[in-house]
Amino acid sequence: MFAAAAARLIEQRRRSFTLRKTMKRLWISFFLLSGAAFSQAPEAHRQLEQWIDQRAPEFSQVSKEIWGYAELGYHEEKSSALLQSELKNAGFRIQAGVADEPTGFIASYGEGKPVIAILGEFDALPGLSQAAVPDRSPVTVGGPGHGCGHNLLGSGAALAAVALKQYMEANHVTGTLRYYGTPAEEGGAGKVYMVRAGLFRDVDVVLHWHPGDRNGVNNGGMLAITDAKFKFHGVAAHAAAAPERGRSALDAVMLMGNGIEFLREHVPSNTRIHYIISNGGLAPNVVPDTAELYLMARSPYLATLDQIWARIEKIAQGAAMMTETTLEMHIVSSDANIIPNDVLAKVAQKNLEEVGGFRYTTEEVHFAEELQKSLPPELRRDLHSTEKVQPLHPFDPNAPMASTDVGDVSWNVPTIGFSAATFVPGVGAHTWQAAACAGTTIGQKGMVVAAKALAVTAADLFANPQLVADAKADFAKQLQGKKYESMIPPDQKPPLDYHKQ
Repeated sequence: MFAAAAARLIEQRRRSFTLRKTMKRLWISFFLLSGAAFSQAPEAHRQLEQWIDQRAPEFSQVSKEIWGYAELGYHEEKSSALLQSELKNAGFRIQAGVADEPTGFIASYGEGKPVIAILGEFDALPGLSQAAVPDRSPVTVGGPGHGCGHNLLGSGAALAAVALKQYMEANHVTGTLRYYGTPAEEGGAGKVYMVRAGLFRDVDVVLHWHPGDRNGVNNGGMLAITDAKFKFHGVAAHAAAAPERGRSALDAVMLMGNGIEFLREHVPSNTRIHYIISNGGLAPNVVPDTAELYLMARSPYLATLDQIWARIEKIAQGAAMMTETTLEMHIVSSDANIIPNDVLAKVAQKNLEEVGGFRYTTEEVHFAEELQKSLPPELRRDLHSTEKVQPLHPFDPNAPMASTDVGDVSWNVPTIGFSAATFVPGVGAHTWQAAACAGTTIGQKGMVVAAKALAVTAADLFANPQLVADAKADFAKQLQGKKYESMIPPDQKPPLDYHKQ
């Protein structure tokens, strides 16, 4: 009996061992296959990512130098010159001073079709000077700073372009690669004037990216915007001795502002209208003969914004009639919303997930934790989110958004964009916290993620003519029944000193 029981036990253990051995083999096979699946990025992608990693230190330094220059729109002389120099040294042909923009340029490599363009920006914002430290410490009090991370944007796009050129050259890839150095994105509508000059007429696809606090694909969105200065002209008079002789331009400004407040009730809830009194007179005892209101209006859709803007103009005209003043309106800038492209979005999402995010070092964690102390508790997000890629979301017209002149490009060429986690999670653009991050390794790591995503997506477009054709077909579908027309007057030149006006 004992012998039989022992035999059964031995047999059970043998079977258990065999089962465990079989399961182990299955798990090993699974992991090997999984590893193969996850590493099966096309050879072109791996090659590009390696070249980007090799040149990342060089372009991180470029981004740091542009961060230090912190030049305002249309005055980015040093920033533009540095990027032009890097691209020229890499073998690109440079066309400078395009579209009547002294700091605008195009860098080209190759010839023929397809023509794939990558957008670069490099302008800073007024008043956001900031050292690369986690507390409010301006480098120059009141000076400009890269609170939108355009030092990273222009440098990361150039890094992608240089790696792509190296790949095209090594693999005899046909087609034309272009880098568009686009100035004055922050309110100067630099790309609008480039579109008008016909600089995108032969481009097949445009790729772009923007700094943010997460990694994701931006398929459409952003708000169409028009901003203008409404200047009223009246009659000056002594405010106490002869008020009846005066016609107050300030009264007109105040009435216009009051009318705008009543208008808010009768526009779509995702409309944004904001303004300042940029000139309210010189002395309280003088009836102001000139006064000015500087206003911006935004909407997710260009057609909706056009209707709202027509009502804003009527309010201004009514204010002038009520005060017996005259009105002078000057459009400063206008950007369209971004037209989505579902074909390009799917490719971009696949490639961004392949590239992946990045992890913080111990020093970067310390910086991020200290910086997050300056944020409200509800905005502080998990630092590990930089390791992830956001799923591809459909455009939500009610989500919080800003505006960009990339929109005008997207109405003329199939366009897709990326966002990369260059800011500490929870940090928003146009803040001193964003400017601080843009000067650190955190920003530079996010920049490299964006460069890789741009480069591998461009490689796919060069390799697959059908993909380009499908993107163009989706572009035509998205534009069906829509009309593009900029609010900027056709004869208006780039406002080179718009920050001073």
